[in-house]
Amino acid sequence: MERTNSARALALETWLGGLFPAEKWQLEPASADASFRSYFRIALVERGESRIVMDAPPEQEDCRPFIQVAGLLRRAGLNAPEVLAQDLNQGFLLLTDLGATTYLAALQKDDANADALFRDATDALVNWQLASKPGVLPAYDAALLRRELDLFPDWYLARHLGLTLAPAQKQLLLQMFALIMASNLAQPSVYVHRDYMPRNLMLSAPNPGILDFQDAVYGPISYDIASLTRDAFISWEEERALDWIVRYWDKARRAGLPVGADFGDFYRDLEWMGLQRHLKVLGIFARIRHRDGKPGYVEDAPRFLGYVRAVVSRYNALSPLAQLLDEIENHQSALGMQ
Repeated sequence: MERTNSARALALETWLGGLFPAEKWQLEPASADASFRSYFRIALVERGESRIVMDAPPEQEDCRPFIQVAGLLRRAGLNAPEVLAQDLNQGFLLLTDLGATTYLAALQKDDANADALFRDATDALVNWQLASKPGVLPAYDAALLRRELDLFPDWYLARHLGLTLAPAQKQLLLQMFALIMASNLAQPSVYVHRDYMPRNLMLSAPNPGILDFQDAVYGPISYDIASLTRDAFISWEEERALDWIVRYWDKARRAGLPVGADFGDFYRDLEWMGLQRHLKVLGIFARIRHRDGKPGYVEDAPRFLGYVRAVVSRYNALSPLAQLLDEIENHQSALGMQ
């Protein structure tokens, strides 16, 4: 077990030794995470079984939301990890193992099964949303939406690109943020996973296994389907993604979810919700690089800029944002020529 913090590694091994005092076990890394959490797979040698161990340093991470949302997902009939043991003071959880193959890995290897995987993912999403109740999860309110949008100018533009916006540009960006948030907040609210994408879905039985849900909120209904179809690490032709969105909308409508009877209206809501997420993620990826020292994520910034460009080009109300992006791009090109 290779750990940079030997004291924490010893604490984790001591905790596991108490859980499995008479058994042989082996520990190996299970997955990387953009947060301060670490995941390990513990192989119970004599049983021929495995479990997942979450290491979430309590000074940086809180395990309680994970435990709460795991319970909500499981009560909705979905395949989320079961919490088998916990030590909140140390930030350790023992979980059931949902397997080692993510949707992302499977799709990058062969996307011939993409339609079947997305069918399962949208079925699970509808069931998750049907379980929604107000007052259970934090509200995806104006304050949270705005904090997320502010990551774009603060981290992507200022810190990553080294760009200082002129006062008029700042004002324009605030006006665009207000328009985007008004659209987002006008949508009906349901449970929102908040990172429902192929990297956090596992090939499992039942399919999919669902991970990385600890930041779930109660908010706009289009958020998770936007996350699923406009992914951080894999892109699809627009016609294919549109087909998945139509199929989700039809399932949701038939199930009685408040998606509205007009698909065009729903699709506009999804695009504006996706725009909020795309801008946020650009800021998050820059922050992960410059604050947390993890450079890999920001390499996918061009994918998200492409998503942003596609949306702002389709709606007249967003044309000022398109112009601002042109100004930023021209500025960066000029710097690159110096």
